Amino acid sequence: MLVNLHVKNLALIEEADINFEDGFNILTGETGAGKSILIGSINVALGGRVNGDFIRKGAEYGLCELTFRIASEKKIAVLKKLDVVDLEENTVLISRKILPNRTVLKVNGETKTISEVREIAAVLIDIHGQHEHQSLMNKSNYVEILDRYSGGACQHVKERLKERYNVYSDIKNRLSEYDMDAEQLNREISYLEFETKEIEDAALTAGEDEELEAAFKKYNNSKKIMENIGEAYRLLAEDGESVSSRISRAYKNIFAVTEYDKSLEGIFDQIRDIEDLVNGLNSDLSEYISDMEYDEEEYSTVSERLSLLNRLKQKYGNTIDDIMVYYEQQVKKLTAFKNYDENKTKLFKELETAEGQALALCRELSEIRKAAAKTLSADIITALRELNFLDVRFEISFSETNQFHADGFDEIDFVISTNPGEDVRPLSKVASGGELSRIMLAIKAVLADKDDMESLIFDEIDTGISGRTAQMVSVKMNEISRIHQVICITHLPQIASMADEHFLIEKNVNNGSTVTTIRHLSGDESVMEIARLLGGVSITETVLKNAKEMKDLALCSKNTKMI
Repeated sequence: MLVNLHVKNLALIEEADINFEDGFNILTGETGAGKSILIGSINVALGGRVNGDFIRKGAEYGLCELTFRIASEKKIAVLKKLDVVDLEENTVLISRKILPNRTVLKVNGETKTISEVREIAAVLIDIHGQHEHQSLMNKSNYVEILDRYSGGACQHVKERLKERYNVYSDIKNRLSEYDMDAEQLNREISYLEFETKEIEDAALTAGEDEELEAAFKKYNNSKKIMENIGEAYRLLAEDGESVSSRISRAYKNIFAVTEYDKSLEGIFDQIRDIEDLVNGLNSDLSEYISDMEYDEEEYSTVSERLSLLNRLKQKYGNTIDDIMVYYEQQVKKLTAFKNYDENKTKLFKELETAEGQALALCRELSEIRKAAAKTLSADIITALRELNFLDVRFEISFSETNQFHADGFDEIDFVISTNPGEDVRPLSKVASGGELSRIMLAIKAVLADKDDMESLIFDEIDTGISGRTAQMVSVKMNEISRIHQVICITHLPQIASMADEHFLIEKNVNNGSTVTTIRHLSGDESVMEIARLLGGVSITETVLKNAKEMKDLALCSKNTKMI
C-alpha cells in the first residue's frame, strides 16, 4: 500500500509529507485549495506528463516521492521481473525530480524510463481520476474489464493466443513478399543476386576493418611518427648531453665511492637498473627506426580495401558482422524466391494451420468470457442497487469482429436500463455523468474482490451525486476499504464521515506567497471539517451536532460491518 507521499516545490505546495494508513483515507478541503495538485503530483511521480510550469515559482526544482510497502509475495516476484532492485524490506520508493528542462525518475534509487515506471505503477496502485468514468463511453475498454474479472484462466488463454497470433502475423507478413508477378520476381532475384555476389566477392574477414584502419592511420602519419621518434632517440642516446651519457657518468661516480659506504649500495642498484632500462629503450627505438618504411604500394592497397569496406557498410550495415547478417538474410530470401511457387504454397499451408490454432484459442477465450459475463453482470447489478440504482438491468452483449487479433475476436458492449419499463441500451448512450461515476464505482467494487491491487485512489468520484445516493456511495467505498487501502478526495460529508484517517488540504497566504498545506485531523477536527462540508461558512451548533451524529453513525456502521 501507499504509506507516504512527499511533495516539494510543486505548484502551490511548498512542502508536504503525508503518512497514509490502511483502510479509508479521506482528503477534503475548500474548492481551489489544491486537491487536484495533490493527485497531479502522484500522477507525475508515476510517469504522467509534466512541464516546467509545475515547479513552484522561485524554486529550482520540484520533487514528488511515493513510498509503497508491499505485503504480497506475488507482487514482489512481479516487481523483481520488472527489474525493481533492493526489495529486501518489501518497500518501493518512486521519486521524480522535475527540473525546468528535464525530469529524473528513480525507483529504489535506480534511474528508470517513464514507460518502466508506468509498468511498475500498474502493479502498485489504481487511480480513478475525476474523468475516468468517461472511459465507459468507449467500448474498447469493456474487454479489459471483463478479462480482469475473469482472472487467471482468461489470462492463460490470452498469453497462448498472443503467441499464436504473433506466429500467424509473421507468416502473413512473409506471404506478402510473394505477392508479385513473374517480371517483378525476376527483378527481385536479379537484385538479390547482385547484392549477395558483391558481398561474396569482398571476401570479408571479421575484424579486418579495425586492422586496416590502424594501418591506414599509421601510414597516413608516418612522417610525423618518424620525426618524433627520431627526436626522442636523439635526446636519449645521440647528443653529448643525452640521457644515456648523463646516466652513465652518474653510474661511474656512485660506483667509485660505494666501497667506502655500504649504504650507497641501494642507490647504486637503482642507477644500474635505470641505465639498463634506458639502454633497452634506446635499442627498441633504434630498431623501430630501422624497420619503419613507407611502402607506397602497401598504403594504396590498404586505402583501397578500406574504401571498399566503407562502401559496403554504407549499403549493408555499420560493421562487418552486420554486413554478414544482412548477407545471410538475402541468401535465404534468394533461395526462397528461386523456389517461389513451392514456398508460397508451403506458407499458405502454414498460415492456414496458424489461423486455425489462433481461432481455436479465440473460441476458448470467448467461452471463458461469456461464462464470466453472466456472473459479472449479476455482481454489477448487486453493486448498482447498493448505489441507489433501485430498478436496474445490466447485461453484457457479445458479437464477433471481422478479423481476430491478439485479444481474440470478441466485441463486447455493456447495455443498461436504469428505469422501469425501458429496454436495455448501450451504456455509452443512456447514462448521465453522475450515473457513469456510480457505475464505474460499482465496477471498481466488483473488481476489488477479484484482483490484488493493494491501493486505490478515488479523485472526487462523488461528483454529481447527493443525499441518499451519496450515503450509499460512502458505504460502498467503505466496504472496498475493508479489503484494500482507499485514498479518496471528496467534497461530500457522507463520505468524509466514513474516514479512518482524515486529512485537510488548505490554502493560505504566508509572506505574500500562496501556499497549500496538508495536515492530519484529530477526531474533533474531523467533526469540524464535516460540519464545514455540511454548513459551509456558518457552522452553527445544530450543524456541528449533525456532523458529530454523522461521524458516530459512520463509526457504528463500520463496526457493524466488521462484526
